[in-house]
Amino acid sequence: MLAPQLRDSTCALLVVICMAVAARVGIAAERPNVLLIITDDQGYGDLGVHGNPAVRTPHLDRLAGQGAQFKTFYVSPVCSPTRASLLTGRYNYRTGVVDTYLGRSMMHPDEVTLAEMLASAGYRTGIFGKWHLGDNYPLRPQDQGFQETLVHRGGGIAQPAGPPGDGYFDPVLVENGQPVQKQGYCSDIYTDAAIDFVARHRGEPWFAYLAFNCPHTPLQVEERYVEPYRNVDFGTLDYGRTAGQPLPSKIDRDTTARVYGMVNNIDENVGRLLARLDELELAQDTIVIFLTDNGPQQPRYNAGMLDLKGNVHEGGIRVPCFVRWPRRIEPGRQVEPIAAHLDLVPTILDACEVEVAATPKLDGKSLLPLLTGAASEWPDRTLFFQWHRGEVPQPHRACAVRTQRYKLAQPLGARDDDRRYEDAPFELYDLSVDPYEQKNIVAEHPDLVADLTARYDAWYADVRAEREFAPPRIVLGTEHENPATLTRQDWRGPDSTWGEKGRGHWLVDVATPGTFDVTLRFPAVREDSTASFSLGDVTRTADLVQGATEHTFREVRLPAGQGQLEAVLSSNAQEEGIGAHYVDVQRLP
Repeated sequence: MLAPQLRDSTCALLVVICMAVAARVGIAAERPNVLLIITDDQGYGDLGVHGNPAVRTPHLDRLAGQGAQFKTFYVSPVCSPTRASLLTGRYNYRTGVVDTYLGRSMMHPDEVTLAEMLASAGYRTGIFGKWHLGDNYPLRPQDQGFQETLVHRGGGIAQPAGPPGDGYFDPVLVENGQPVQKQGYCSDIYTDAAIDFVARHRGEPWFAYLAFNCPHTPLQVEERYVEPYRNVDFGTLDYGRTAGQPLPSKIDRDTTARVYGMVNNIDENVGRLLARLDELELAQDTIVIFLTDNGPQQPRYNAGMLDLKGNVHEGGIRVPCFVRWPRRIEPGRQVEPIAAHLDLVPTILDACEVEVAATPKLDGKSLLPLLTGAASEWPDRTLFFQWHRGEVPQPHRACAVRTQRYKLAQPLGARDDDRRYEDAPFELYDLSVDPYEQKNIVAEHPDLVADLTARYDAWYADVRAEREFAPPRIVLGTEHENPATLTRQDWRGPDSTWGEKGRGHWLVDVATPGTFDVTLRFPAVREDSTASFSLGDVTRTADLVQGATEHTFREVRLPAGQGQLEAVLSSNAQEEGIGAHYVDVQRLP
């Protein structure tokens, strides 16, 4: 039997422990976990729940019925702009992200991300998969609030930001700032990391961002996922539609089989993660959100909508969005009002009871009243969408204005070489009776066209005024990233392409003056050549022999400040020079 003093002290200790546990449980109940899942180039029609009889998505279909579904949810026409809005709650034109490559997909570091907001409120944050908002300091996910990171560089694996020869199997990823070659298939690797993350942090509130780079090209996936679709004639399937745009006249069978195989793999991985939440008894207090970043890249079934990725018609910007939160959201709820990617930040903050800062200004609004059924009425609103290739945005080019009922669209001019938009007329659709954009009523409503055009003009002036579309810069020579590797993902200039003859420059800022080794890496030169490096008034040149693949300029003294860094290879065959594919800039002690 315990002595009275020991018994009393033991009881007191137990009380303290019980109070701490109760407080912890109370915090967990009041502050839900957040699991945000996004896929890459999966269209609205690439789900069984949306009428596709071929694709196998049982876990995602089940998720759709376990919470709320948005009837009309919008994103940007392409991925980086969508991700910028998704993580900031702001129009991407405010953030510096105007495109997907060539330096136009880097987000200004003073943008405040959802990860930063939740981390400041005590959440543990992790990202697994695709970031695509900047590969170098201070633009990386770990610089923007993510405490644990496992990502690929650039816009996708097997693109110029990654190492040569990389692929979806055994990819080279960046884990907490360090390159590491992983074993397995990329989507499986991300999911394994997310499962490990939620298990390790199950005793505290967490935010996990699972961003698959599939089913984006290259269409690499195990054959066992493709085989069930090999002999399917996708053009003759019964999709059960009685209205809408016709199926594409040509659906490539192999391409579609591979896409659906990749989607099938994603579905399995989502199922694994949701099952783990159940095992950990976290499902009840975890907000699970699923969406995709734009419409499908290749022609295939898209639920009767018009056009594909890269277009402001419905087929390019309307995507699935499911939200499950068993504690607060009734299963099977259908949300009618229009919503968009930029609404998810304020919605999540509202659900997590995290105060929204006064600055920077959020463009989205909390959808929590719609999700929980607390909204007795919902005022009409106006959403804006725009994307096209080019150094900076241009007004009235490849853009759309959406209200609850109407949509004003000018879909032309998305590509660099498409100048038709300059004289292109707007289109107007009444989506309340014409959701498939089959009847252009622009001639019947000149006053409405003028009104919506004026709203667009005011919006464009507003987002432009924020920064005048000034691009972000990569900061060199800090302890946060040394060496820094520059790639063709982020170079700029009129000749900056991913092609063999591409040449560009990087906008950089040398943090403090110092001495650097600068290494140029490139495909083997075909003849004796010259390598050159320049940044401001600093230039260095060196001779290269045939077959050389790299050269290091030693002990280059660089002053502090902003400038354009360029690395060029020239020869008799390439008098104007082509750009080095990688430039490693390492500050010396």
